[in-house]
Amino acid sequence: MSRAVDGSKRKNRRAKILKLAKGFIGDRKSNYKAAKDAVVKALDHAYSGRKEKKRQYRSLWIARINAAVRDEGLSYSRFINGLAKAGVTLNRKALSNMAIEDPAAFKAVIEVAKKALEA
Repeated sequence: MSRAVDGSKRKNRRAKILKLAKGFIGDRKSNYKAAKDAVVKALDHAYSGRKEKKRQYRSLWIARINAAVRDEGLSYSRFINGLAKAGVTLNRKALSNMAIEDPAAFKAVIEVAKKALEA
């Protein structure tokens, strides 16, 4: 049986890879073999990047909370411990936004944490 080298399935598969390689430099955008390797690697990095982004945002929120809490004479770890003891279940993203956008409400949350630590 003869080999099909100009069939539509083959063309479509190669076109899909070359479309994903648009914007790459050199042979990586036009040579199928090089483009295939580059696209696989790029998609792998994109997947892990989406996971890494979540870690980076959590670190940012923690740094913001720590900075706001230190102004009130408390460390981040003591603050979070106080919230846990008080039964406050605000997540770090909400606490970070509160520290930036509504300092008065954040101070009230800090007071709740301080009271829970004293008790």
